[in-house]
Amino acid sequence: MLRTTLPKVSTRVFVRNLASHASFQPTTSSAIRTNWTRDEVSKIYNMPLMDLVFKAATVHRQHHNPAEVQLCTLYNIKSGGCTEDCKYCAQSSRYTTGVEAEKAVKPAEVIAAAKEAKANGSTRFCMGAAWRDMKGRKNALKNVKEMIGAVHELGMESCVTLGMVDKAQAEELRRAGLTAYNHNIDTSREHYPKVITTRTFDERLQTIENVREAGVSVCSGGILGLGETADDHVGFLWALATMPSHPESLPINRLVPIKGTPLGDDPAMKEKQLTYDTVVRTVATARVVMPGSKIRLAAGRYTMKEPEQAMCFMAGANAIFTGKKMLTTMCNGWDEDKAMLEKWGLKPMKSFERVDKHLGEQSHDSKEKKQCGGGCNSATEVRL
Repeated sequence: MLRTTLPKVSTRVFVRNLASHASFQPTTSSAIRTNWTRDEVSKIYNMPLMDLVFKAATVHRQHHNPAEVQLCTLYNIKSGGCTEDCKYCAQSSRYTTGVEAEKAVKPAEVIAAAKEAKANGSTRFCMGAAWRDMKGRKNALKNVKEMIGAVHELGMESCVTLGMVDKAQAEELRRAGLTAYNHNIDTSREHYPKVITTRTFDERLQTIENVREAGVSVCSGGILGLGETADDHVGFLWALATMPSHPESLPINRLVPIKGTPLGDDPAMKEKQLTYDTVVRTVATARVVMPGSKIRLAAGRYTMKEPEQAMCFMAGANAIFTGKKMLTTMCNGWDEDKAMLEKWGLKPMKSFERVDKHLGEQSHDSKEKKQCGGGCNSATEVRL
C-alpha cells in the first residue's frame, strides 16, 4: 500500500496565519451598503458557519488590518439608581441586585483611571453613567465634558454612554471633543418590548440620530442571550445595517445573568443559554453587512474560551473591552489580553486609526447614494 506522509504543521504556523496579512493595507473594494433587505441579512446569517466565517474574514481584510484589535476600557462614572426597567441590568432601581445608587465620581478620579488605562495599552476610554437621560443635568454634563477633554489630551479616543440626549446636548459633547457616543439598540425591534418598557425602540433611534447629526461617531450594538430567537439576531443586525450610516463601532455583549434582575432570576433562561457559535455567527454577519465598522467583543467576553475569541477575531471582531471591570460585571484584564493577542499574532490598534477612515467611507457611501437616489447598487458591493 502506498503511504503518503503529510508534513507536520506547527501550532506556531497556525497562530501566525490568523493574522497573516499583518502588512496588508486595507482597501474599500467592497462598497458600504445601507439598503440591505432583511431577507438578505437572514440568508447571510444562516449560511453554513465555516462558509460564513470565511466570507466575513474576506470582507474584513478588504476594510481593516486583520492583525489589529482596539483595546478599550470602560469606567463607571455613576453607578446604580437608574429608573429604567431593563430586565438584564443590575443598575436599575427597580431590582435588588446589591448595586447601590451612588453619586457621580469626580473628574479627577476618572482622569486617573484613564491614565492607568493608557499606561496598560488601551486607546479608547469609555465612560458610562446610569442615567435615563440628561434632562436637568447641566452640572453633570459640565463634569462629563471636563472628563472628555482630559481623555482627549491623553491622546485617547473618548466614548460616553449617558442615556438619551437631545440635539443640543449632543452638540455640547461634540464641542468638548467627544469621539463616540454609545447608545445600544439592545435587540430586534420585535423582541425589544419583552426586555424594556420604559424607553421605546424609536427613542433609542432618535438619540442615535441626534448624535449622528451633531457629528459625533455612533457606537451602537446590543446584547445576545435575552431570550431572543435567531430571527431576532437577524432583525437586530438589519436595524443597524440600514441606518443612514453604520455605527462607527458595534459592541456585541453576551448576557451575564445577574441575580435580582428578571432575566437573572428566570429559570427558563437556563434552557436558553447562548452558545458561542451564535456569537461567532452574529459577529461574522455584522462584518459582512457593516464592513467598515469596528466590531467589539464587550460584556460577557470573559465567559468565552480563548479559541472561541480567536474564532470571533477571524470572523471580523477587531475591538475588545479590557481592564479591571465592566460597569458591574467582570472583565478580562490587560495583561491577560495582551498575552492572548501576542499568542494569536495580533496587536493593539492605535488611537484614532479607524475613526477618520470610517467617516471617509460613510461619506463616500452617502455621496453614491445621493447620486443614485438611494436605490442603486455599486458593482463592487458586498453581495450574497
